Amino acid sequence: MTEIKFTRDNGQITALWSEVFGDSIEEIEFFLKNCKHKSCLALFNSGEIQSMLFLVDCSYCGFSGKYVYAVCTRKTSRNNGYASSLVEEAKKYMGDFLWLIPANDNLFNYYSRLGFTVKLYSEGKYNEKIIFDEDKDIIEYLYEGSEYDCPKGMIYSKVKLPNGGTGFKFNEER
Repeated sequence: MTEIKFTRDNGQITALWSEVFGDSIEEIEFFLKNCKHKSCLALFNSGEIQSMLFLVDCSYCGFSGKYVYAVCTRKTSRNNGYASSLVEEAKKYMGDFLWLIPANDNLFNYYSRLGFTVKLYSEGKYNEKIIFDEDKDIIEYLYEGSEYDCPKGMIYSKVKLPNGGTGFKFNEER
């Protein structure tokens, strides 16, 4: 039986995250212990997590939303639409918008099919920035999964938001 729900099962979260992304247990535990405003939405099949994503609270231009982070699916469960189902479910909890940074070029097309558009850019200095109520180390952690020096963001929004930036640029002093 397939079920989508929020979970705090750090054992299953850590196992899937490690399998998909190859991060060490210490790196994963750092995020789980130190990211204050997050929730894990997961798709379970027979009680085991098959796919998951994190929703991290953020704001932009006075609007509240969620940053979609660490979207992943167990290798043996891919191509079943699990991650897409999770993103669709996440839209119910997004507030005004969902925002994410695709890790590579292939994911821009994937998220476009789910209604996301390239909207927010991080390659420059902008007055409008994505704001996280997290420690600096966690904010840096949230951007590490991208292959880009200056990652582009994608947004799914109920409201019209101006172009802007994350306020973060790799290899730049903050």
